[in-house]
Amino acid sequence: MSSAPQPYATQPDGPRPHATQPGATQPRATQPRAAHRPDVDTRFHVCVVCSGNICRSPIGEQVLRAAIADAGLAARVRVSSAGTGDWHIGQGANPRAVRALRAAGFPPSEHVAHMITPTELDGIDLVLAADRGHLRELRDITGEPEKVVLLRTFDPAAGGDEVPDPYYGPDSGFDEVLAMTVASMPGIVRAIRDRLDGADDARGRRVGGSR
Repeated sequence: MSSAPQPYATQPDGPRPHATQPGATQPRATQPRAAHRPDVDTRFHVCVVCSGNICRSPIGEQVLRAAIADAGLAARVRVSSAGTGDWHIGQGANPRAVRALRAAGFPPSEHVAHMITPTELDGIDLVLAADRGHLRELRDITGEPEKVVLLRTFDPAAGGDEVPDPYYGPDSGFDEVLAMTVASMPGIVRAIRDRLDGADDARGRRVGGSR
């Protein structure tokens, strides 16, 4: 029998009723953002975003971080997650999300939910939104809307383009979110590698042209 949603949480991870269809624009090949301070992480930054940063996006963060490591890109790519709302700031991941990750063999990780800000968004190179509501909200607060895309669109076999919110459903919903996320990883890793290669090519052209 599936357990009930955890009592401490006051809001769901959250679908958005006013969601709109995503645009067809794809992220352009750009150089990862440079930083001028030695203490700033200058790796290509990918952020997975859902509503409260306790269900879908922590799963996405862990799965993507493992995929990046398996691809040998950990030295060049940074992975994080965030929410569009402030309901769960400071909380850990939903226990059912943690259970699903642990059962699938992903190592435990400390997680503290936080809400994404426009300033933070400016410093991210690629944003993977869980559903169309997040896509719309995030594109509304950035001057680079093309860098915000739906996570599940990277799975060519997917039956839809959204990762559904498992919060109010049975435990099996978290396993389904995990499976959808895992299925999207090959396409996401290819897209990241293409972005990195495009940045390397552009940098090489600039160096060659300066001689």
